[in-house]
Amino acid sequence: MAEQVDLVIRNGSIIDGSGQPAYQADIAVHDGHIVAIGEELAIAGHEEIDARGQLVTPGFVDIHTHYDGQVTWSNSVTPSSRHGVTTVLMGNCGVGFAPCKPRDRKRLVALMEGVEDLPEIVLTTGLPWAWESFPEYLDYLEQRSFDADIATQIPHAALRVFAMGERAVSREVATAEDRERMAQLAAQAIEAGALGFATSRTINHRASDGTPIFTLDAAEDELVAIGQALRDSGRGVLQLVSDFTDIDAELAMLRRVAEQTARPLSLTVMQWHNAPEKWRTVLDWIETCQRDGLQVKAQVSGRPVGILMGFETSFNPFSYTPTFKALLALSPDERRARLLEAATREKIIAETPEPSNFPGEMLLRCWDLMYPLGEQPNYEPDATQKVSAIAKRLGLSPAACAYDLMLEQGGQAVLMLPVVNFADGTLNAALSMLRHPHSLYGLGDGGAHLGFLCDASLPTHLLTYWARDRQRGQRLPIPEIIRGLTHDTAAAVGLEDRGLLRVGYRADINIIDFDALTLLPPRVEYDLPANGRRVDQSAAGYTATLVHGQVVQRNGHPTGALPGRLVRGPQTVA
Repeated sequence: MAEQVDLVIRNGSIIDGSGQPAYQADIAVHDGHIVAIGEELAIAGHEEIDARGQLVTPGFVDIHTHYDGQVTWSNSVTPSSRHGVTTVLMGNCGVGFAPCKPRDRKRLVALMEGVEDLPEIVLTTGLPWAWESFPEYLDYLEQRSFDADIATQIPHAALRVFAMGERAVSREVATAEDRERMAQLAAQAIEAGALGFATSRTINHRASDGTPIFTLDAAEDELVAIGQALRDSGRGVLQLVSDFTDIDAELAMLRRVAEQTARPLSLTVMQWHNAPEKWRTVLDWIETCQRDGLQVKAQVSGRPVGILMGFETSFNPFSYTPTFKALLALSPDERRARLLEAATREKIIAETPEPSNFPGEMLLRCWDLMYPLGEQPNYEPDATQKVSAIAKRLGLSPAACAYDLMLEQGGQAVLMLPVVNFADGTLNAALSMLRHPHSLYGLGDGGAHLGFLCDASLPTHLLTYWARDRQRGQRLPIPEIIRGLTHDTAAAVGLEDRGLLRVGYRADINIIDFDALTLLPPRVEYDLPANGRRVDQSAAGYTATLVHGQVVQRNGHPTGALPGRLVRGPQTVA
């Protein structure tokens, strides 16, 4: 070790990612790695940070994001990088932009627009399309630098279209030749550095024209062929989301896929409101798989997932009223001024929404299902906080109450409409899922659902709410949460060089003022290509975030350092 190192973090309360209790020590960092950990290290740093009274943790590893497009035009992996995330894994749910032939670009853009709510104008303006094959996509990303490391999975929808053309879009059964071609392409992607393969089997995933995702009912032999290509390569994970409509048949099929591919498989598990106990069936099945030696895990979330409704988001209770639709032609400031007018308020509240093709339209005026998120976001409100209950107390109609609530916070307040993980009005089901021995923290969807959601802030929510602020039930220990955000997710996808504070590991580190850690309310920003809109959410209390030994965020502000790079393939400690 050099006599002087790049950085020393002094006196911090170390929570090292292993799940063990905190201890006080110094950490020395040099050349992007941790070179010493101990009490009162007798070594100087070019920079020193006094972390007394603060948590020092590994950087968070988010394995469920959709930054596939954003990283081609932006160096900032925001909002994730503002929430202590130092590595993101993209390509989830089978959607992405490589491999892609020029003739298929519109297809993949329309699919991403519909599935993940990334506007077409943003994608067509921002995507450089400097690739055709998946290895060429990685070569392009490798030339770029970021405020977090990025890693990829090969998306099934793009893979299928590349191999089958329009037959993939119409969801024809893959022929033996098609399966062989997809297997070859998957192997090529893994060899180039993809960490895995991802697919979707949910009817909720549709292109912007309403076409179901091209992988919806892909046959078992297609999934097996692709998975066996990963097996033969000796590396790579499988990721999947499903409706589990015929749950017994679906789980039996996935069991066979896991057996025949011998690769780690993770699948989305939530409390579905139309079948609020189905998650227990899936977790029981996962336990059986694990007992039988199969590497199957659940990806779970620690809060409700749904729609954030406001006057600047994609949806609100008045989205399809004639007057509000007319206001969309105005700038945000002009629209906000008009919404404050008493005559406009009265007119919009009285209007009947016009028909639309939005499948969730009927939910937008279910006053008994929505809650104001608040200036201090509350993701576990009780029944007294429903819009219908607030309206009754105030002597207002629910529509008038919703309108007034969304005008708060300078017209940027939002209503939360949960559609999963809140079937019984609590997060107790989510707690059970978070605690399950075979679950992984995920489903933040950073880079996606830009007009009505921002769950990339989940790491901060997990720390503030589940470890400190929850009053409606049990909490979780801080070391357990940190392990779930770091070691467990990193190990699940083969990134063994991060996720723990150990000598020799990457110096991806968070310094957190836990008492001051605060999740800020969502805000709509217009910072995407073509002045595109997104719901953003920031935090306070992250004193510093380091990526590869360099401070990329300090007290909530970017430093300009961009040490993040493309991660190619599984990683081990040097």
